[in-house]
Amino acid sequence: MPAGRRLGGFTIERELGAGGMGMVVLARQESLDRLAVLKRIHPQHGGDAELEARFEREAISAARLHHPNVVSVYDRFQIRGQQYLATEYVDGVDLADLLRVEAPLPWRIAAAIGLEVARGLEAIHAQGTLHRDVKPHNLLVGRHGEVKITDFGLALDTTGSPLTQPGISLGTPPYMAPEQLRGERLDPRADLFAFGCVLYEMLTSRPPFEIPQDEDADSMLARVESGRYARVRSASRDVPRSLIRLVRQCLKPKAQRRIGSAVEVRRSLEAILDRPSSRDCQHALSAFLWERRVFEAREAETVVMVACSPASTRRRVVRAAVATTAVAVSMMLVGWAVWRPADVLRWTDSLTERTRLVAESSHQP
Repeated sequence: MPAGRRLGGFTIERELGAGGMGMVVLARQESLDRLAVLKRIHPQHGGDAELEARFEREAISAARLHHPNVVSVYDRFQIRGQQYLATEYVDGVDLADLLRVEAPLPWRIAAAIGLEVARGLEAIHAQGTLHRDVKPHNLLVGRHGEVKITDFGLALDTTGSPLTQPGISLGTPPYMAPEQLRGERLDPRADLFAFGCVLYEMLTSRPPFEIPQDEDADSMLARVESGRYARVRSASRDVPRSLIRLVRQCLKPKAQRRIGSAVEVRRSLEAILDRPSSRDCQHALSAFLWERRVFEAREAETVVMVACSPASTRRRVVRAAVATTAVAVSMMLVGWAVWRPADVLRWTDSLTERTRLVAESSHQP
């Protein structure tokens, strides 16, 4: 698709990728002067009713969501019988590309990415939708540390009827739960199995159930159902037991024994990381990505590196400041009778300055 071509209020800038099913380009939405990703089904698939239905479902499923960890849908339109979907553009890389450059990831970075993905999955599941294709290619990591789930082409509305017949499995095999490989009815735990595969891959640099290309689907199903995979610590010895336990809970072959919801996953990761906010996660990821030179500054781009202390460190500083203030107040009350007003004023000014310096020191590298 040539640069400069106009499509329904968008001007094409460049091609981002193409596959067997469609084409993806970067475009600018002229009315709002913002970049967007345009997806189009290849013309030879224009008569494929199921593919068109999936394309429509991607637009509807994603458009319902307004969450910082899920890619937004801007528009869906049709030109000369071809369907187009316009979505938010994330300036960065997908997780698969990141893992090709940096793998395995430090466990705190892997857990921070996992936490942001879990927050997005929680929102997706809350509206009654399953993603069904959670994998590194569908997780975007931006230049400022943002993490977003994309590609709802296989999304399933659990309140309605599935697009495919029973016994037909859709997804990406190394990340599919046993029940998904068997083509059975799914619930959110299938997405959590895929999430566990992604978390495992970030910690070890390979999926837990990776198989040679010449093996068939039945052999992969048997391997996944066995629940046997290499230990996380064989690749990363410093991963805490609590994070390894979460991986195991996600990768249980039987859905009824698997962790039950994205809410539980999110709470577990928050506890492991000492409850960071999304902003904390973004700062940590951004610092890591720029330090490892995953991104390079563009012409006229200013990059500000902010050393962000962990949430636990900041809380300890705050608690120390509060404790110091409490002691100071007690001393003032006890010694009020013998201290002159000028002494008290000088002492409290000194305490205020010391507390400020303690707080500032928490932001130093």
